Amino acid sequence: MPRPLRTAIVGAGPAGIYAADALLKSAAAGDPGVSIDLFEKMPAPFGLIRYGVAPDHPRIKGIVTALHQVLDKPQIRLFGNVDYPGDISLDELHEFYDAVIFSTGADADRALDIPGIELDGSYGAADFVSWYDGHPDVPRTWPLHADKVAVLGVGNVALDVARILAKTADELLPTEIPQNVYDGLKANRAREIHVFGRRGPAQAKFSPMELRELDHSPTIEVIVDPEDIDYDEGSIATRRSNKQADMVAKTLENWAIRDVGERPHKLFLHFFESPTEILGEDGTVVGLRTERTRLDGSGNVAGTGEFHDWDVQGVYRAVGYLSDELPKLPWDVESGTVPNEGGRVVEAGQHLSSTYVTGWIRRGPVGLIGHTKGDANETVANLLDDHAQGRLRTPSAPEPEAVDAFLAERGVRWTTWEGWHRLDEAEKALGEPQGRERVKIVEREDMLRASGA
Repeated sequence: MPRPLRTAIVGAGPAGIYAADALLKSAAAGDPGVSIDLFEKMPAPFGLIRYGVAPDHPRIKGIVTALHQVLDKPQIRLFGNVDYPGDISLDELHEFYDAVIFSTGADADRALDIPGIELDGSYGAADFVSWYDGHPDVPRTWPLHADKVAVLGVGNVALDVARILAKTADELLPTEIPQNVYDGLKANRAREIHVFGRRGPAQAKFSPMELRELDHSPTIEVIVDPEDIDYDEGSIATRRSNKQADMVAKTLENWAIRDVGERPHKLFLHFFESPTEILGEDGTVVGLRTERTRLDGSGNVAGTGEFHDWDVQGVYRAVGYLSDELPKLPWDVESGTVPNEGGRVVEAGQHLSSTYVTGWIRRGPVGLIGHTKGDANETVANLLDDHAQGRLRTPSAPEPEAVDAFLAERGVRWTTWEGWHRLDEAEKALGEPQGRERVKIVEREDMLRASGA
């Protein structure tokens, strides 16, 4: 008797849930259907939405509503608090499922190879994001004793870090931040935030909306030096061909020509400044050295040999995320991705049977959350083609109950979709007395307890 196509998805963030949605919308979901289990290392689902999006961006966090609708489908089960490969390995997943899709994302910082990067007061943006988003596996405190701070990078993560550092704790209190984050930000001494980019305004990777949001805070004065508004032929071509780049450049131009106001926190956006060294004394950050750059005609830049030292006591690098290497899978060290063709994992020139990737682990941490839908659709289409052509492995224990029994034998304490609803209600209950939508529960044990695991 035919049985449903059994698929495991490792990672219950947007990429993994989009892959589940693509399976549910495919022809294979008819008769005999599909059966999908999502494995997530956190006790709660939603990955980047919960632990990577700044708390003062409710519009982006609203994507959870659409993801909820997918996970509510009866063909899907959630196994939270299950670690790959600590709790279940690739070989074991292949025992239970016809196919395995990895969608584990990226949550580590890319390295920046400049002198002084190891100093006390030099931080990775990803670590700071994990702290203010209440990730259960990071410390509960963060050193916020610097009066002047540098942020390296001109992408949306750099904007998030700069904005959180520049805002007051009370501005963020209506959001879902945990109590420990509010207490930490209440003690934040930063009054000057300097964001540095080595190229010009046309090459900045900000989203127009995120950039404009910097100016919405009553406490943040955004300052752009008019000398940093410069374009060459390559920059002009970029603006003509890219509407978002043009909108960003126009916003920066408007800020550069206005008078500086009196808001207490100053946020400087610097261009044509390439970080060359983090300066230190007694092992602690005391400054940042940059080299002035100039456009070369193509939109790229070259150093001028003119250096400047900036008085800062903290440096955050926001130069990109990096995925963790996944055991039992091939790995491209340079890109931080799993080698693949259309989502099919490739090892030694051959497709690795029944094994697929989607999202950032497939193509690197670029693009917005919605861009992962295209990845998911292509990966699932190739998986279904392999299924139709008889190229998938045959699992030895395809019954859904077999996974439950296996995890129970391992002593794994896992959460479920129903458990997430209980955790969700518990967080909302914490926020209700304060007039807040929710207060995020941080400790893993508290999350498990609230979910009923």
